[in-house]
Amino acid sequence: MNKSIQLFHTGIPIVDNAWGGFYHGGTYLLVGEKKSGKTLLSLQFAASTANKREVCLYFTNARPKDLIIQAASIDIDLERYINDNSIIVVRVANPAEVSVYQNYDDFLSEYLRDILSLINQYNPTKLIFDELTPYVEFENINLLREIFGQTIEAIEDLGITSLLLLREPASPASKMIFNVVNTFATGIIQLHKTEEFDAPQSGVIDITPNIGHAEGKFKANYFIEPYKGVTTDFKFTKRTTNEDIFAKSTYEKNTKTEFIETPAYLIPNLYSINDFKLIVNNQIALFKTTGQIFTIISFRLNPSINGNLPVALNQLSNSVKIAADKKDKICTIADKLYVLLTNSDDLRVENFMAKVYHNLPGIDSKNISVLMLKINEKFNNADEILNEFDLEASRAQLNKS
Repeated sequence: MNKSIQLFHTGIPIVDNAWGGFYHGGTYLLVGEKKSGKTLLSLQFAASTANKREVCLYFTNARPKDLIIQAASIDIDLERYINDNSIIVVRVANPAEVSVYQNYDDFLSEYLRDILSLINQYNPTKLIFDELTPYVEFENINLLREIFGQTIEAIEDLGITSLLLLREPASPASKMIFNVVNTFATGIIQLHKTEEFDAPQSGVIDITPNIGHAEGKFKANYFIEPYKGVTTDFKFTKRTTNEDIFAKSTYEKNTKTEFIETPAYLIPNLYSINDFKLIVNNQIALFKTTGQIFTIISFRLNPSINGNLPVALNQLSNSVKIAADKKDKICTIADKLYVLLTNSDDLRVENFMAKVYHNLPGIDSKNISVLMLKINEKFNNADEILNEFDLEASRAQLNKS
């Protein structure tokens, strides 16, 4: 398919210049702390849609008048777009202020389902939700995965491109929720607000693809300028290596920009020990209620490998990341690398292992210890599974000696 058919310009400078825009029917997350510029950036996306004579459905818990004032501050005549029905503003109540349902998760489920009813009513080509966080704060993570997944897939099937605004997750619970939402995202835009520039409102913006956008990952300084909107100092720089592509900042006064790293929760598939255990526990609960099978694989390198274990470990880790699907979960614990395969039929596991070995130049597969465990009724929690891996590793070591 021709690239121009797949992509469209968004009004978000770094996205348009680095990626060529968003994919039609994609789902994108815009993440940042309060007053980092998320709403202004989403208004630029909405205005870009309206200027193409398309319809943008804009969900917000702000008053329409306040949104119009915000848009005017960056020279967007939102009121005109509203009057000609090219931007449909739908004000939604904060779930915390409403208590119709005794079961809060059921209440949030209805909220998400209602989105589809409004989509059918207005037939938009683009959708913005500012902001989504209060509407995905489910207590039951598995229910969130089910309901949110159904909603997003239904929206994407209609060819609608979504921009979903989220607060930057801080607590373990909010990170778990973000990880679920991120599973369905095509790409992520992250705003890192800072007060260290000479400019009064500015920071660092980075974009990270989950699916497609083979150009890779980019970052730049951004500035909120009156009557101009959110601008960046991004300059596209092609690189011939396989490393992530980054745009070098031209704003010399901000010497810290180059050292700002993307938060771990924005890197697809990679999880801390505690988050990984929570995910495994959720998968066990899902297995016990629905029978859905999953497999965990552990990788460990021979400590004597070429006398250069750290380099080999890095190569192994990169190979596993490349082989994994975005729904798979990866965690490093001590000297072991664990992968949870959510789709764990025999062919899937076989293909995954083949990809891992294919991407390991210079490392003999004989130097890699691999253990696999398919979930069964014996296990009740993540610790029991990890202990089983330790026992199996000990048995294998005894057999070798």
